[in-house]
Amino acid sequence: MTNTFADRYALIQQRVEAAAQKSGRSADLVRVLAVAKTATPASLHQAFAQGQRLYAHNRVQALQLHFEVLPTAEWHLIGPLQRNKARKAVSMAKMVHTLTCPKLGQQLDRCSAELRPNPLPVLVQVNLTPEDGRIGLTAEELPAFLDHFEQWPYLSRRGLMTMAPQHASDDSLRRHFASVRELADQFQQQGLLPSAPELSMGMSSDFEIAIEEGATLVRIGRALFPPAP
Repeated sequence: MTNTFADRYALIQQRVEAAAQKSGRSADLVRVLAVAKTATPASLHQAFAQGQRLYAHNRVQALQLHFEVLPTAEWHLIGPLQRNKARKAVSMAKMVHTLTCPKLGQQLDRCSAELRPNPLPVLVQVNLTPEDGRIGLTAEELPAFLDHFEQWPYLSRRGLMTMAPQHASDDSLRRHFASVRELADQFQQQGLLPSAPELSMGMSSDFEIAIEEGATLVRIGRALFPPAP
């Protein structure tokens, strides 16, 4: 592990560019979300000084603490969201990646109408391996769920988010990410997602495969902010 944030940041950028080039994509189409779960205020300031502007948390309480450290950064919420915390999330997050429930959609829509000048960008979380017990909609559930957005004028459906199966081989990861990309393409053609939909997929251990299969947002945590020994 390289010792400074600048070194780690440069290495991640090089790996993103190489993965994009390998798949014939422009690296400009891929944005790195710095997942701040293991970050400190000092490391967040170091990251911002290096030019990193996109950050994420998986819990609203942690997001609030770090939002106060970097209020001018762009913050995303990438973890499960309870309805009673929707208002706080909407007040801070530029995008919510984990919409899976109509009741949460209704709550986010209400809060967005009250707190934001423009609709809140959201991603719908997909889980193609429901046997793992994590949240997310199956491919069969997605069309009906995406239709709900007609009732939510203050939400902007931007694309899909997925978490890869645990302990998967590289081949399995590739198939998983490719399947989510194919779903996004299908729903875009049907008018259920916008043109050039966002695909939030890939983390520190598998983001290169995700980029090769079409990711536009990769969620990098420990590779940028290694936990203290």
